Amino acid sequence: MLNEIKSVQETADLLFSEQELATALDAMAADINNTLADSNLLALCVLNGGIITAGHLLTRLTFPLNLDSINASRYQNKTSGGTIEWLLKPKTALAGRTVLLIDDILDEGITLAAIKAYCLEQGASKVYCAVLLDKQIGKAKPVAADFVGLSVENRYLFGYGLDYKGYLRNAAGIFACKDL
Repeated sequence: MLNEIKSVQETADLLFSEQELATALDAMAADINNTLADSNLLALCVLNGGIITAGHLLTRLTFPLNLDSINASRYQNKTSGGTIEWLLKPKTALAGRTVLLIDDILDEGITLAAIKAYCLEQGASKVYCAVLLDKQIGKAKPVAADFVGLSVENRYLFGYGLDYKGYLRNAAGIFACKDL
């Protein structure tokens, strides 16, 4: 397995450098600061992919907020999605709160739509979605992101929270696999 991972990493195309990602995160944070500063915000990090985006984004937000996490996955360390599996639900009560879901990518939108629906079912007054990347898949998605860092082509990506078979989330930048 490690040989496959190393091969994918060595042959991948760098799409966005750390500096380009930092600039995108700065712009996202400015938009979020302007929009949600007075909202008594609960930020929900969508695990595992959203952890790096959330970590970088939250330090740029200039107003008081609460932080919790949620984990629903369709991929289970594979390269294609299946049924949503709920792994972690937030401990913080969502009723009456403004919630900001922070994730790495809006791909097909199935998982993020399910998480947003869950938050609304739990009584959240408003749910916003912030994603570092919005993948252009060429078809309508069941949910839209309110705050987007960068638009990206429809390729298999890794780095900055995005994984390849559970690996490479820690890659410093956004990379596209050559042959997927």
